[in-house]
Amino acid sequence: MMKHPIRQIAERHWEAGMPAGIPAVCSANSFVIEAAVQQAVEDDTPLLVEATSNQVDQFGGYTGMKPRDFAEFVRRIAIRRGLPPERLILGGDHLGPNVWRHLEPEVAMKNAREQIAAYVEAGFTKIHLDASMPLKGDRADSHLPLDVELVARRSAELCLAAEEAASRLPQNNLRPVYVIGTDVPIPGGATDSLRHLRITPVEEVQETLRQTKKAFLKNGLQDAWQRVIAVVVQPGVEFSDEAVADYQPELAAPLSRFIETQDGLIYEAHSTDYQTAGSLRKMVQDHFAILKVGPALTFALREALFALTFIEDELLQLHGQNTSSRLRTRLEEAMKHQPEFWEKYYRGTPRQQAFARKYAFSDRIRYYWPQKLVRESVEKLFENLRNYEIPFTLLSQFLPNQYHAVRQRKIENSARALVLHKIQEVLKAYAWATGTEMIHFHETVSPIAETM
Repeated sequence: MMKHPIRQIAERHWEAGMPAGIPAVCSANSFVIEAAVQQAVEDDTPLLVEATSNQVDQFGGYTGMKPRDFAEFVRRIAIRRGLPPERLILGGDHLGPNVWRHLEPEVAMKNAREQIAAYVEAGFTKIHLDASMPLKGDRADSHLPLDVELVARRSAELCLAAEEAASRLPQNNLRPVYVIGTDVPIPGGATDSLRHLRITPVEEVQETLRQTKKAFLKNGLQDAWQRVIAVVVQPGVEFSDEAVADYQPELAAPLSRFIETQDGLIYEAHSTDYQTAGSLRKMVQDHFAILKVGPALTFALREALFALTFIEDELLQLHGQNTSSRLRTRLEEAMKHQPEFWEKYYRGTPRQQAFARKYAFSDRIRYYWPQKLVRESVEKLFENLRNYEIPFTLLSQFLPNQYHAVRQRKIENSARALVLHKIQEVLKAYAWATGTEMIHFHETVSPIAETM
């Protein structure tokens, strides 16, 4: 059977003079997915798109999409933008009992097993097994990490569910590859100060590998263990509402040296958002070859749409019109009406919270783009900007990089093209850092569409 494309990338990483890697686009936003597909088409590369456990699950997650819905959603965009199905890789991020931490372990793990099975059956072939979260009654001290042996045992339990689901698919389908790790950063960025960011000690990685392998073999998962491709660690990169902890190679050097002894394994780095292109490239060279990115992409989307609203304001005033999209106002109203996605994260005075709602790196605003009134405002914004051609003067003022791209005839002077280009600026840094060449898939491997 054909090797999984990420396994091929891992092998190239160790063979190539310039180590290869792959970005993992962690987003359910249609603009982000469209920009990522367009980037992959332009670069002639595979595209890895991941859904997180709270976005998408067997009950719908906060997006309202089940795994099969998400797979079809991404596939439709890929087809429309001309990305061949065999170059689309779907992954599941933080799959495990995260969403059900408030429940007893038996119930939480039952839900987690069903979640992972639904992902695999829908054609997701890169699975992050994340059982690092304490469940109800696990331990008295909530500040201490779970015992590595318990995490490993639960990870094997989740993997068994994934393997059973994979066995029900056609034999020529790609078998899942797995990412493990107990030192898992908080999804969506840090909520506390970055001053005391903890880099994973090598001893913890060794123990994670030892205990997880032991648990896999005890459950008859020898073949699945051979498909464990990466370990999640904290290499010292993170972001908060207003700050970014930049990658420092000298601090991560022990981790880099250790993984070189582990027979083809690579690291998966979470929270790489807002790192410089140079830092991202150095991370790949240091074997952090899977680079997860999400909030930085929707942050770029927000920047682009806000810039377009300022252009809209000027154009409507110029033409004496009063048909504003009111997008910024609608977003603020939506966030205040449903504060559950930001109120636990944004601290300080009401003014500081209002500022964070719009501009924080953690970008909790991303949860509100799918809401009906917000979507309608975006559509109205685009309609207004179709009615009045965007002058180069305003484009230069509010979106200077896109202004140059329009002038050079690289993109159209349309709202949608400007937004996609803004998101692609982030994606281009990841494409350059990972340097992934086109991977040619064997014709007998079933495309993802056949699992739907």
